[in-house]
Amino acid sequence: MPMNRCVPGAPPQSNSRKGKPMNHKKWLSAVFAFACIAFLSGCGGVSSSPMTAAQSGTVFVTGTDAPLPSVVSFQVDITGITVTDGNNTQSVLSGTQTVDFARLNGLRTLLDINTIPAGTYTSVTATLANPQIGYLNVNPPARPAISTLNGTTSPAVTLTQSSVTIPLSTPLVVSTGNIIGLKFEFDLRKSIAVDSSGQITGAVTPMLDLKAITPNDADAYVDDFIAGVVSVNASGNSFIIQGPHGHQFTVNVNGQTEWEGSETISNLTSTSIVEISGTLDRTTATFLADSVGILSQDRFYADGLITYVNPPTNTATDFDLYVRSVLPSGTGFQSGEISTIDLTGNEKYFIYWMHNSWTNHFFNAGLMVPGQHVSIGGPFASGAVTVKRVVLRHEGHTGTLVASSVNFNASTFQFNSNGLAGVLFNGPVTVYVTPFTRFGGGLKSLSDLSSNPTNPLRVVGVVLKDPISGQPVFVARGVEELPN
Repeated sequence: MPMNRCVPGAPPQSNSRKGKPMNHKKWLSAVFAFACIAFLSGCGGVSSSPMTAAQSGTVFVTGTDAPLPSVVSFQVDITGITVTDGNNTQSVLSGTQTVDFARLNGLRTLLDINTIPAGTYTSVTATLANPQIGYLNVNPPARPAISTLNGTTSPAVTLTQSSVTIPLSTPLVVSTGNIIGLKFEFDLRKSIAVDSSGQITGAVTPMLDLKAITPNDADAYVDDFIAGVVSVNASGNSFIIQGPHGHQFTVNVNGQTEWEGSETISNLTSTSIVEISGTLDRTTATFLADSVGILSQDRFYADGLITYVNPPTNTATDFDLYVRSVLPSGTGFQSGEISTIDLTGNEKYFIYWMHNSWTNHFFNAGLMVPGQHVSIGGPFASGAVTVKRVVLRHEGHTGTLVASSVNFNASTFQFNSNGLAGVLFNGPVTVYVTPFTRFGGGLKSLSDLSSNPTNPLRVVGVVLKDPISGQPVFVARGVEELPN
């Protein structure tokens, strides 16, 4: 696999805030979400018959996945999502969205914004195309490499059905001046076929689950939205970002908004790329940001998974990054490939959602380990990026509990991750829970794991390197039991 070469330049604190109760939705591990927000854009729906109602409302869509071992990427084009009331059909997606479902396990992000007429919609149809599967070949001591399966490889990746219609158990009621949403779940474990030896056959049968949700539901919380800053109104505590399809969103901040690395709104410029977490105002569709992290000040950002660190011990001089996303597009820096990122020692290190000056004690060039989700930022020119910022970011893992591994004194349990990062961990990983870890899916506390549940678990948090053992450890923001 060709590799891009880039020329450089104690657990996280709780989510509680001084003077404000902890936002539990921010710790929820339930799902990755992408949100299709329907509001004020004036985009018409695709209608099977004319609609007489002149009023419109707001719709957002959230989703999640459950990845297979070694699958680093499951990319598919969502060519349309429509809702119908039985007579009229409306689109809630602008154009085609290419989504990597393996990238956002356990996290939520915002994709789009559109308007549809008010009404009661009872079913949803999703149309898909061009599936592509990337998986990791790990053969120590060699650096891991990526292999890709698509429609022209052997085996070829094909959709057994490209259109899926699902009735909603609770109707999607869109009303004027309000926001309603859809949860969109794509179960990769059940969708990607494997043979008796566990090898991918190439057949993909989309297993989707959709349901109506409200902005107050945990699935509606946006905790992983990345966009470029267009303009800043520091005196008005707001800034404008540009998301997919060129749509712009206003982000409001206040005294309770947490900024990474002690930065503030005054540090933002029109060259900044940010990651924000927060909620959408149910009437204006503006963001109220809980957290803001500056990923780059130089109009370039790339994110992905660390697959190799060189040297494996002591201070790293370079690391391999499986690149999952890039902003802006068209730079020549390719997603879907492994790039070697050189380090000079002049980089700044941050941990998203860790809001103090101690970040470097937990994440730096000496505390990198395969399986960490990171982003890099810096100026990009002549095919190379000069790295100025490296940000450790949250990630989601689906897997199983190691039986009888709960340690109440240490507040830990052992976890076998069934996803790609689990392959890089090369064995069970220790999961630390804190008083602010959010449990879900029937779990209420660490003690519920002492009964050794056999259902899959989803853990969302940050992966740190134990400086003594050199092994990865997982600090959990959320632990959820999933159905079999």
